[in-house]
Amino acid sequence: MSAQVITVIKGDGIGPSIVDAAIAILDKAGCDFQYEYVDAGLTALEKTGELLPQATLDAIARNKITLKGPLTTPVGEGFTSINVTLRKKFNLYSNVRPVISFKGTKARYENIDIITVRENTEGMYSGAGQVVKNDGELAEAMSIVTREGSGRIVEFAFELARREQRKKVTIVHKANILKSTSGLFLKTAREVAARYPDIQAVEMIVDNACMQLVMNPQQFDVIVTTNLFGDILSDLCAGLVGGLGMAPGANIGKDCAIFEAVHGSAPDIAGKNLANPSSVILASIQMLEYLGMKDKAQRILAAVTDVIACGDRTTRDLGGTHGTTEFTQAVLERL
Repeated sequence: MSAQVITVIKGDGIGPSIVDAAIAILDKAGCDFQYEYVDAGLTALEKTGELLPQATLDAIARNKITLKGPLTTPVGEGFTSINVTLRKKFNLYSNVRPVISFKGTKARYENIDIITVRENTEGMYSGAGQVVKNDGELAEAMSIVTREGSGRIVEFAFELARREQRKKVTIVHKANILKSTSGLFLKTAREVAARYPDIQAVEMIVDNACMQLVMNPQQFDVIVTTNLFGDILSDLCAGLVGGLGMAPGANIGKDCAIFEAVHGSAPDIAGKNLANPSSVILASIQMLEYLGMKDKAQRILAAVTDVIACGDRTTRDLGGTHGTTEFTQAVLERL
């Protein structure tokens, strides 16, 4: 049996250093992957004149599994978001953002374990109907929600809840005001939820969900929602466990998946050995779980958990004084 080939996009800014850390940890854990390195973002733009070269798209399509560092899309220069482009191109309709509490972080809460499942291709991110009138006084955008898109994301969330033996799915919406789009999402979600009598389904309006996440986050288990709300709520959830440095993400389609650090490329600290590599390490753990390599995923998670809990060579955002390489070395020693 030949080794699994993983497409690797190191990304921009701190991307290369944190992705290198994750690769070293995967190798130490005995994952026996082969890696195909390709470029995207500013690195690709400098080399090829394109943010997303065809060779990169071909590698993603060929290998089906991608590990990705943070990418920079130039702001305000007519460039489309690379992440949005990848999600549409490969129909990665499900965005999965787990957050768990790690002892030793500066988080405000303990015992958080929430998975946000966000619809990844529709809603306000569909890019439809974007218009700014010539006089600059009026701007428009369309939100497109379909029964098919709503049904498959809610089904994904309930299947995930069942597989992970979770007890509750919270359906987050704004159907009281957005009666058409959010209304269709909620109606479809109710139909899907009825097929899962073993899992409690709770409905919550998005503004209340934000308040409840801050006041009593332990009540949440799995959250499923539309694109824009999911983007906001998943970052709020990251804030519950210490910030985006502790938050991985997976973009999953029918036969292709991209696992990523969800934070930015932090060009201000690039090349300074300061970045916390935890987000992309946790993304690689998600990748292992997706590939059915649960034992290796658990070993790496245990090692990371122990390093942070002990405060052994942790980075500044975790209250330590060390850098990327020292943190990575501490994880490698435990493996």
